[in-house]
Amino acid sequence: MTRLVLVRHGETDWNRARRVQGRTDIPLNETGRTQARRTAAALAGQRWDAIYASPLSRAYETARIMAESLGLAAPEVRDALMERNYGEAEGLTGQEVEARFPGSIDVPGRERRSHAVARAIPALEDIAEEHPGGRVLVVTHGGLIRSLLMRLEPGEGDHHTEAIPNGSVHSLDYAEGALALVGFNEELVVPGEGDEDITEQNPVEGRESDRE
Repeated sequence: MTRLVLVRHGETDWNRARRVQGRTDIPLNETGRTQARRTAAALAGQRWDAIYASPLSRAYETARIMAESLGLAAPEVRDALMERNYGEAEGLTGQEVEARFPGSIDVPGRERRSHAVARAIPALEDIAEEHPGGRVLVVTHGGLIRSLLMRLEPGEGDHHTEAIPNGSVHSLDYAEGALALVGFNEELVVPGEGDEDITEQNPVEGRESDRE
């Protein structure tokens, strides 16, 4: 069995302003860097064999800070771990999204959750296969983590609303060719500021039209 621990990247200025990020490459702010160090400190008592990251700078820098803190080699990048593409909603606040795409109107260019999961699960399985019996950190994004949760552990209406704060950790086990969720938003020993959920920062994530 291989343990994969998904980590949501630290905060950015767009997270704080509650603007949709998606594929737009917004760097960490100082709170985000502090969150990366905090998460690493909370995980420091465990064995880790490697760390992987999305190529977007907010995820890669989070992974780099964590790798340095935990004595790991530099993060390995996997393009499939990138955040969902939110199309024409990127850069907009919740009010702007609702004004431009009211009600159930779909956002042009939005990547379906099913498409995001279809690229992410094979990448996670490949990482697990490369580290049999290992413990691996994977730094990625809130929208992708929620999409994986909805696939691996469907809830009522297949639409989970649990909080996914910046710097949060979520554990998967890989065994016999399948991934299973074993821990969601696990408690960190070191609390800190900036613990807003992805749906507070990204209004597209909470829309009824965004279930698929």
